[in-house]
Amino acid sequence: MSANRVSYTFDSTLETVNSAEEAASRIAAEAGFGDEEVTRIAMAVREAAVNAVLHGNAYDPRKKVTLAFERTPGDLVITIRDQGKGLDISKIPDPLAPDNLLKTSGRGIFIIRSFMDEVEIHPSQAGTEIKLIKHVHGSPAGGKEASQ
Repeated sequence: MSANRVSYTFDSTLETVNSAEEAASRIAAEAGFGDEEVTRIAMAVREAAVNAVLHGNAYDPRKKVTLAFERTPGDLVITIRDQGKGLDISKIPDPLAPDNLLKTSGRGIFIIRSFMDEVEIHPSQAGTEIKLIKHVHGSPAGGKEASQ
């Protein structure tokens, strides 16, 4: 990655989801992650972008989604922010609960938490910010994943 931090501002459209995923794939690969980790990072960013566009901004054309990537010596830090009314974390259903197993939605946060090393969710009246952190394991040239 040529810069330590890069950010984007997107409209609240489905195209944003694709653009966010493409940016995540490119930046994760440039940061030295292997193919499997790049796919996981991109999927986590895609899920966060879906949540920002659909649940946060409700496709409101006046609201934006911001996406920032920061490369530190030990981490890739990805921040996605919407301009919605905020998220009540206590109301996120458990996708593994028996009543939710057959539902076709509601797994985004679960997937994000599964694919990233750390996830921080910061709701506010001005929107929700989710920070996704993936630790860099070993040298970029190795391309091997550390077991967790």
